[in-house]
Amino acid sequence: MNIKKELETKLGINNSIYLNDVEVDPLAIKAIMINEVVPADPAQDFYGDSDADYLKTTIPLLQGAGAAINSIQDVLQTGIYITNAVKTPKTESTIAKSNIENSLPYLEAEISLFPILKVVMLMGDVAKKAFNMITKKATKKNAVPAVSTYKLRSSEIYYQGIRVMPSYIMTGGNILIEKSKVTMATEDISVMLKIIK
Repeated sequence: MNIKKELETKLGINNSIYLNDVEVDPLAIKAIMINEVVPADPAQDFYGDSDADYLKTTIPLLQGAGAAINSIQDVLQTGIYITNAVKTPKTESTIAKSNIENSLPYLEAEISLFPILKVVMLMGDVAKKAFNMITKKATKKNAVPAVSTYKLRSSEIYYQGIRVMPSYIMTGGNILIEKSKVTMATEDISVMLKIIK
């Protein structure tokens, strides 16, 4: 299944929305990692160039958590699909709520493509906010409490039988500065890997 074609069939083509143009076996995916926002250059996204910026921080995080991976194809073969909550590149330092809302139908449809999901990892506050917007629409309440991520890390949160794990952003230059967040994200990914084994 090609993710981009599948989502465009369901929701229509929108040239301002960046979708993952990648072939994925939906029955092989047990975890989704939701990053915050697509990069301005699609070649730097997870399924772009083999040395894409987003992979330069993501692959070391997964390796640090114990995953034997060296490429995005290895990530998929491990049963992990990675996507972005916001499908339009950011134009300011913060992401407007309207940008999240515009991408929500795509994110919601994307998550629904995977019938045997065990874990949804929310990599950063924007991913957490987007996921809560989806769950609130369905259940009238947030799946993830509005509490700092570090306070939520030790709690087990479930939504429709799927473990929801709030963690820290896994892309961008800031991740290299905040070593404690790298450590915590690596620990969270390690938990996820144990769940999907």
